[in-house]
Amino acid sequence: MPLSDGLVAAWYKGHPLLGALSPLEALYRRVVQGKRERFLAGVGEIYRAPVPVIVVGNITVGGTGKTPLILWLVNYCQQRGIKVGVVSRGYGAKPPQWPWRVEADQDAAIAGDEPLLIVQRSGVPLMIDPDRSRAIAALLDAEPLQLILSDDGMQHYRMARDMELVLIDAARGLGNRRCLPAGPLREPVERLESVDALLYNGAPADPQDGFGFTLLPQALINVLTGERCPLDHFPNGQQVHAVAGIGNPQRFFKTLEALHLQPITHAFSDHAQFSAQLLDFSPALPLVMTEKDAVKCHAFAQPNWWYLAVDAQPSEAFTLWFTERVQALLQPTDLPR
Repeated sequence: MPLSDGLVAAWYKGHPLLGALSPLEALYRRVVQGKRERFLAGVGEIYRAPVPVIVVGNITVGGTGKTPLILWLVNYCQQRGIKVGVVSRGYGAKPPQWPWRVEADQDAAIAGDEPLLIVQRSGVPLMIDPDRSRAIAALLDAEPLQLILSDDGMQHYRMARDMELVLIDAARGLGNRRCLPAGPLREPVERLESVDALLYNGAPADPQDGFGFTLLPQALINVLTGERCPLDHFPNGQQVHAVAGIGNPQRFFKTLEALHLQPITHAFSDHAQFSAQLLDFSPALPLVMTEKDAVKCHAFAQPNWWYLAVDAQPSEAFTLWFTERVQALLQPTDLPR
């Protein structure tokens, strides 16, 4: 099951018992605010990369669409000849050593599901390490890069950054706007005043305080064979087993409903590990999962298992804004001619 459904519901819908968590929330706030104050004061060892670093993160617990947006940013850079690399914590990964260079043919248990997905989709140079500063240094030693994207790392204050992009679920927002454990925030809401841009996943238009972006379904892809089929591959009303081990499984299930499927939902914790036995559901129906889950299932996939490929589509205003900011960050000699 995903992260305590009851707790998540309380964060976003309210519950009087959350008041009992106020002392723990106050302690948590002091700790995270202290870390940021030390960072701003330049206290401690802070790594500054020789190239610009852009953090793509959030201040809420749960999925906000970081991986699709990072893929969009990688594609943006690649199309413009900007040599870009990605660093990630590699949550759940168990490589032989840290830092670890992720390659497309590795197992998700070694590389981590999200890093592996990013590399398989884009071929971008990607290094994982819980110490993102060490990951950046190792990646720059291996590749002549001009720009680094950090998959999350908002709270990794040993890493200097040149831009912070914060993603927010447009439907759920910031919940009760309280910090853990009384709310879903990993940092106080005031932290948003210092970031470079807010991007709202699912916003139909640009909000006043940021930009909108959507996740657009592209195709159904067979997990076993790689066969790519159109979104209407199944007839309207087709029942399917829907598997989602992501931060916000309900978003995925609603997407399938919008495609006129009838999902029998199976929500798992974020980064869940799967097996053929675990996904042996009854009755026998097609199974549709997220791409992030699919990278962990290739070895035991069944013929009627599919994943839904989605692409992030930011607003035109964000594209223009980001273009200006990247041009300002990169030295004239670094820009492709």
